[in-house]
Amino acid sequence: MVTKSLEEYLKTMYVLKKQNGNIRVTDIAHKMNCTKPSVNKAIYNLKDNGLLNYESYGTIELTKEGEDLAKKILEAYDIVYVFLKDVLNLDSEDAKIEAEKIKLATSDDTLNKLAKYVHNELGLNSLDCNYDINREKCRSCARRVNIKN
Repeated sequence: MVTKSLEEYLKTMYVLKKQNGNIRVTDIAHKMNCTKPSVNKAIYNLKDNGLLNYESYGTIELTKEGEDLAKKILEAYDIVYVFLKDVLNLDSEDAKIEAEKIKLATSDDTLNKLAKYVHNELGLNSLDCNYDINREKCRSCARRVNIKN
């Protein structure tokens, strides 16, 4: 089972891979403001869960399952962030901080309902396609472009 804490490590690794092209323990520790031993413990837990491949002092690579879960985690953050920023009109920095907190405590069912509400409220295309955060439905629709901006 992957804890919310491990999900945050996984998300950070995915973001670092996209930004830098590689994932290093030092970069993870710096970005998450934690120690290298904490990162190493998380890496081995994620490896045991089949979410990444890693050999001591080697490269860290996300598996397909790890990458899919990281995308889901980022999507959940995006949904909450857009709700806070564009629906509740929080300033950008406060919305980022609060989105991190709320996302960690929110179930998939609640996120699905929140996504539908946000998209309806903002007048983006309908999510009547049975949107589910656990599947890659709607990835190419206009809402993805708007959420990332």
